This record gives sequence, C-alpha cells and structure tokens, in this order.
Amino acid sequence: MKPLIIGKHTVPYPLVQGGMGVRVSAAKLAGAVAKCGGVGLIASAGLALNSPYKEDHKYFEADVLALKEEIRKAYEIAPDGVIGVNCMVAVTNFDDAVRASCEAGVKVVVAGAGLPMNLPALTEDFPDVALIPIVSSVRAAKLIAKKWHKSYNRMPDAVVVEDPDTAGGHLGEKMENIGTGEYDQYATVRGVKEYFLETWQLDIPIIAAGGVWDRADLECALASGADAVQMASRFVCTEECDADYAFKQAYLDCTQEDIGLIMSPAGLPGRAIKGNIEQIRAHDVDGDISCSSGCLKKCSYKKEKERFCIVHALDRAQRGDRDSGLIFCGTNAWKANKIETVADIFAELFDD
Repeated sequence: MKPLIIGKHTVPYPLVQGGMGVRVSAAKLAGAVAKCGGVGLIASAGLALNSPYKEDHKYFEADVLALKEEIRKAYEIAPDGVIGVNCMVAVTNFDDAVRASCEAGVKVVVAGAGLPMNLPALTEDFPDVALIPIVSSVRAAKLIAKKWHKSYNRMPDAVVVEDPDTAGGHLGEKMENIGTGEYDQYATVRGVKEYFLETWQLDIPIIAAGGVWDRADLECALASGADAVQMASRFVCTEECDADYAFKQAYLDCTQEDIGLIMSPAGLPGRAIKGNIEQIRAHDVDGDISCSSGCLKKCSYKKEKERFCIVHALDRAQRGDRDSGLIFCGTNAWKANKIETVADIFAELFDD
C-alpha cells in the first residue's frame, strides 16, 4: 500500500480517521491515529460544551478556545503527525472554526454537512493547509471545483466520497434516496477521480468513506479505485477514543437492527443507534429545554422546538448518557466486539 499524500503532507498509511462530534474524536483519538501513521481528525462541533471554557465565555468563544486546546493536545501526542479538523458547513461558526484551526496549526481541513464553497477564502493565509471537501456525488465535486477555481484559483487537495448507505452521522443525501440500492459508492469514487484527471489534469487522492471496517474492506476500497479510506466507527471502541466508556459500550451492545436513520434538526438525515430517539425528544421538548448555543445555521429545534437539540444530545451521549444522548454510528457499528487500541487496528489493517 502506498503512502497517502495530501497537498504538502504525507502519512505512511492510506487512512483518514473520520471526524465524530461532539468530542467523540478529539485530541486523544486524533493524536493516536496520527502517531500510528494516519490522518487524525478532531471534530470541531460542540467542543465548548464539555470544556473548562464554557463557564467563563459565551458559547462560540468557548468553542474556539476548546478547539485550539484539542489541537494543541493532539500535537503533544503526535508532534510530527498529520493532525486535521473536521468542520461542518452547517454550523453557525463554520468560518471561525476553520480560521481557528489554521491558527492552531492543523495540516488538513475536512469540510462536510454542506458544500464548503468559501473554504479557500477562509484559509488563504495558510496555503500549506490541505483542503478536503466531503461529497456524495460527482455533481457536488464539480460544483466545488468550478467555484473554487473561478473565485479563488484553488482546487481541493483531496476529496472524500461518503457513502450515504453506510456512513454514520449526518449524511449528504435526501432521506428518500438512502438505502434504495441505487447508489454505487465506488462508481462515484471513480467518477470523481476521472473528473479531476480529465477536466483539471489533477491526480488528487479520492478517499472512500462509509462501510470500511476491516482489512478486507480496505483492500476492496483500494482495488475499486479509492486512494485511501476514511474510517470513523471502527475507532470508537478504542482505549484512545475520547467518548465515555458507556458510549463505547453502546456500540458493543448494539445489533444490526438497532442502527437506522433519523432526521436531524439540521435538516439532514443521519445514521444512529435509534432506539432512544423518543427519549431524546422527550428530554428536550417535554423538558422545555431552550436552545442555549445556536450552534446550527438552520435548526428546527432552535426555530420551532421540533425533534431535539442535537448538539446537547450528542454531548450527553459523549459523557455517557445512553438514555437521552444521541449516538451516531455507521452501519458496521454492530461488529464491534471488544475494546482495543488504535495501534491494534493499524496492525490489523496494515501489517504484512
């Protein structure tokens, strides 16, 4: 397997650890992945909530301070590693999170949950930071490339192609189009690869995300046209994952039937362990919990108190509340059967 080269940065192994908010993939997990030779991503969303900055600062100020602190801690673990951040376009402070990440020294910015049309403008003072949009279609990749080229004379350094039929968390597809059997992830991977080669003469890494659990999945992805994979759910049941043990135990306990689609108040479908969705709604709606952060640009809970407050539901889960906390996961989460280390996973995936 070839090393993964993204812009000016190289890691020994073709693996990106997916961003998982809120504080599921923070400094400990991202640092451990980077130390083992992959790209470690800190999810920027909601870091303020379980941070020492929350009491003395407003939400968005605390969020930026907490993000910079996690990046600093990750580099303490992997001083020479490739540490990046996953920023959701849908969050209110997307621009500030991207800028703060660059100021703190990240080498990679991955952006999804919307099309990051202004990402090059936010990072223009940091030309060495690699920019990686997440898409689920060739059309989305084309829209981003044309906009970036016309407005900023910039191209993506890599592209993540996320499979809505298998990936966890927020998904970039309409609910009615997920699980129909019509989506072909690796046809999309190859299509995005061909588009950049033929239209822009760029051979950039195309990274397959969703459904990758073990070495067989990795080898299948590489054989099917991907240059690397992004894995998230597999890293939850590790000693280094930043979530509470109860969160990890939910993965160990769940069955394939426990995993399904929900509609997020962000207006996007998501994949999660779905058995407690009514409890989450009851906690927030029946408990008359107000929106205290305004974390999303568009939010049905902030506007009309529909569904639940997602950032607080994710925060509760990360702290170990399995009753009223939202636990995002991919379709393969049920395969988790033990707590292991990040190094164990790398050994399984890459040792000859």
